[in-house]
Amino acid sequence: MNMSPLNTPMPDAYRAVIDPLIAMARTIMERGETLQAIAFIGNFTRQSVQQVLMNNSSAAAKDASCDLVARVAAQHDADFIFIISEAWALREDKVQQMEQILARYGSISACPYRIDSATFSLETRHGLWFGQATIKPKGLSKKKRTFGEVRFRFFTEAQGRFQGLLPGAAEASKTSTLH
Repeated sequence: MNMSPLNTPMPDAYRAVIDPLIAMARTIMERGETLQAIAFIGNFTRQSVQQVLMNNSSAAAKDASCDLVARVAAQHDADFIFIISEAWALREDKVQQMEQILARYGSISACPYRIDSATFSLETRHGLWFGQATIKPKGLSKKKRTFGEVRFRFFTEAQGRFQGLLPGAAEASKTSTLH
């Protein structure tokens, strides 16, 4: 994912929708369950949120899931897409070495510096907020896990499979202002 971060706070209307979803994700992990990748597609006018389960088992499955999310977003005239998933990330002290690590190991999943993380992306017509939190064991349990506070960063430009799914978002972000 190629991104340029900015310090732009997320509007309260989005926080009101996503904060309970983040809490739900934490509860699922703390019960010892796997966090299934899922997209929440919302329309503020209709006050509706559609759920789409995503399949991350292969590149083709990821592409098919993204196509489905984009179609559902178009059908529901979505204002936002919020995606929750588990992913591997690099430890903070290794992020600057990402290109060398990818060249050496081929992927983050194959490298010894990877950490499990809960990832959250909120795509809007104004840009993308992305957040992640390191997944850690909950207490002494080997099955139950949890994550701490999720801090979001705002990006006006982002590239990757899971971005650009909201119809018209790219055009709107060039001409609109964020309130």
